[in-house]
Amino acid sequence: MDDERTWSIAELADEYGVTLRTIRFYEEQGLLTPARDGTRRIFADGDRVRLGLVLRGKRLGFPLDEIKKIIGMYDAEPGEVGQLRYLLDQIEHRRAELEQRRRDIDATLSDLAELERRCRADLNRLTG
Repeated sequence: MDDERTWSIAELADEYGVTLRTIRFYEEQGLLTPARDGTRRIFADGDRVRLGLVLRGKRLGFPLDEIKKIIGMYDAEPGEVGQLRYLLDQIEHRRAELEQRRRDIDATLSDLAELERRCRADLNRLTG
């Protein structure tokens, strides 16, 4: 690890725009495994990459347990192929959820537009 680039917790927090607490939380959850030098955390490239994957997964709406499972599959059986198949399945489910939310939002916006139209018509009728 002497020749490998490493990062402090502050450097990673700054790079990814997250708090130190967020990184510590991900470490507590087993998503990051920095080396230690006394109380100082030393993050290797793998930790940096995993942090990026965790944050991307969160941004896409995946729960931490799914993110952990997907990341963990890379090194364990069934390996990268299994990881990719599982991830594709999760993407399909997540997309379906988001598309349903979009339909729900579109329906709600339509209902609001109709209610607004009625309110404006009633107001115009009442104020002449």
